Amino acid sequence: MMALAHRKFDSSTIVIASHNAGKVREINDLLKPYGVKAISAEELNLPEPEETGTTFIANAELKAHAAAEASGFPALADDSGLCVTALNGDPGIYSARWGGPAKDFHVAMEKVTKALDHLDTDDRSAHFICALCLAWPDGYKETFEGAVHGDLAWPPRGEKGFGYDPIFVPQGHDITFGEMEPDAKHAMSHRADAFQQLIDACFNA
Repeated sequence: MMALAHRKFDSSTIVIASHNAGKVREINDLLKPYGVKAISAEELNLPEPEETGTTFIANAELKAHAAAEASGFPALADDSGLCVTALNGDPGIYSARWGGPAKDFHVAMEKVTKALDHLDTDDRSAHFICALCLAWPDGYKETFEGAVHGDLAWPPRGEKGFGYDPIFVPQGHDITFGEMEPDAKHAMSHRADAFQQLIDACFNA
């Protein structure tokens, strides 16, 4: 079977279609080796489109296309979330919304833990999923999806990550993403997995 051709990224500027400072910082760290100037949607005062997709990929696509069309630059969007096995994959694409209107992840982490406590199960397995979409102003897109598996801990530990990181212990480790140094997390995270696929397809010759 012939491998699918991918469009190569040849711009010096990319818009990160997110208003999440932690996510923007993490993607910027991953982009640094490629000499690309990354600008966040917040810096450009771009509106946040409503996430109406029913999958991580669909939400990443709509955010990337909206930012590329509004800015005139290629745009990279990430849609990611925590999928808890015993909760049938919840909170999933609604991960941020579990934190309420303020998207308070302390509230979200407590809600996940309380939901598990109400179940008669010792299963604390979970995985993060990250969908990436790189979209160009002409409407072309490339999409990728990565994952990392682990277990949930309580109470939250560490302040180095963001989102659900303080309760997620990746497989093979005994510390949470919130306790882990950024470089170590970048080497194994769901975002790193998806990002490596993106780099191999669109950045590496």
